[in-house]
Amino acid sequence: MIQSVQSTLKIRCPIRSHNPLSILLILVLALTACQPISPAPLPTGAPTAESQPPPSPTPLLAPALSTATLPGELHEIAPTPTDLPDPLRFVFPTQAFSPVSAWRPPLYETPWEPTPNDHFYFSRPIGADQVNWPLAIYRYGGIFFENTVHSGIDIPAPNGTPVLAAGDGEVIWAGWGLFFLQEQFNDPYGIAIAIKHSFGYKGSPLYTVYGHMDDYYVVRGQRVKQGDMIGIVGETGKTTGPHLHFEVRLSENDYYRSRNPELWIAPPQGWGILGGRILDSDGRRLEKHTIHIRSTATNQYWFVITYGGTAVNSDDYYQENMVIGDLPAGQYVIWTSFNNVIYSKTIEIKPGQVTFVRFVGTRGFDLDWPPPPRPNFTPPAVEATPEE
Repeated sequence: MIQSVQSTLKIRCPIRSHNPLSILLILVLALTACQPISPAPLPTGAPTAESQPPPSPTPLLAPALSTATLPGELHEIAPTPTDLPDPLRFVFPTQAFSPVSAWRPPLYETPWEPTPNDHFYFSRPIGADQVNWPLAIYRYGGIFFENTVHSGIDIPAPNGTPVLAAGDGEVIWAGWGLFFLQEQFNDPYGIAIAIKHSFGYKGSPLYTVYGHMDDYYVVRGQRVKQGDMIGIVGETGKTTGPHLHFEVRLSENDYYRSRNPELWIAPPQGWGILGGRILDSDGRRLEKHTIHIRSTATNQYWFVITYGGTAVNSDDYYQENMVIGDLPAGQYVIWTSFNNVIYSKTIEIKPGQVTFVRFVGTRGFDLDWPPPPRPNFTPPAVEATPEE
């Protein structure tokens, strides 16, 4: 056996030169060529209820995964999504954490109603020449400042960026004091504008709110058109950095009547929205629960955290506690951990509309559509302070 191996080495790795440098070079090449070749490891499959939980991904805004990644493979990315930055510090995406591309197709023209239950009535309040989508860690329903619930979305933009009316209507507030509806310079919204729109939804009026502005260019009672410049981005009020806080309110101009703006602003053409109802095994809503999303075509990763407690209103039809918009149409794997077990589902994001999923504890995910909508729910009035 030893003789056979030696004979093989003599055949495959011959050293015939008598020059010392040549011998050394050939020896290195020979040793490299003669190394045993191990087979490449096979990719692991998508997470299943039987698999162990993989390390949770970093809470970034759609970071790109390695191009060498094969579809279905999970990756070790740290830290966990619950290790969020200090909520009292406003965190901006850096170049290293930017999306694969900041490019977005043009928005669908509003009103965009692809199904009887969808209502994309508003354009983006920040123009297409700027980032005009929500920060991943400051979505609607999140809990940040002093355990209060985020009643809108935050769109990062430099100071002085134009703020645009999201729809036609009448300015009913402009200046300091929106939360208290009287001029107060310690108002958490800072300089803010509220618009009552010239259209409503199922007989109820609609309002949009624009907060933390540096200045405003409209007055109460003024009529505005969609796309009109109404002010500029700032960092007034309860905030630690420049951005626009944007809300949609239904039925009343009240903090407790907010709805998730990502179900009301038009998506980019060919892109869609994922909404979900995430419950435990007994059918109770899971609060502050992380859902992971990965494109099977590009391996791009997103995450979304379910709503917190009070001052959050779900859509009458979807009754969701999770929404993430601006997802390119296509196939995705969605997964989450429940009782230390990973549950996953392959889904398809449809262009221009909401894709709905439901998760019920140990039963995992399903794609059943919600039952017919129930009457509007009026949440109880509780003491709270709005945060950015």
